Amino acid sequence: AAGAESSRSNSSRCAMSEAAAAQSKPLPVVSFLKIPDQGKPYLEGQRCKGCKAVFLGVRDVCASCGARNQFEQIKLADKGELYVYSITYRSFPGIETPFISAVVDLEGGGTVKGNLIGIDADPKKIKMGMPVEVVYKTAPRKDREGNEYLTYYFQPAKA
Repeated sequence: AAGAESSRSNSSRCAMSEAAAAQSKPLPVVSFLKIPDQGKPYLEGQRCKGCKAVFLGVRDVCASCGARNQFEQIKLADKGELYVYSITYRSFPGIETPFISAVVDLEGGGTVKGNLIGIDADPKKIKMGMPVEVVYKTAPRKDREGNEYLTYYFQPAKA
């Protein structure tokens, strides 16, 4: 009977956490995607106080000038330009193809990898250096616990 009680209590706890997850706001898909309680989501970078180089993620040493513990957190720009891209035609089961994997240089510093959306996966239509903007959307899948995630994409900038 004790085992049955334990099993029932675990399943009800699981159901409650799934229900709570479904009602909460989405989680950031990466640590450098910030979702404030008020305002729009944004990408956060680290800027070296010595040489002003900008990086994603927390670090102790600047890869550009070697300064130690000289970083400040900054909000990265939502605009940039396409540095390089690759069109992926084959992927894991369940991943829709083709998709465009892109590296973007953001205005003011920071280089970010993500998917380019809102344009055909046709090399004749994608131009190196084209202006792009960051957009935020709920990820297409939930995790096993039912959590939704907020992710970011790039799309051609609106004129």
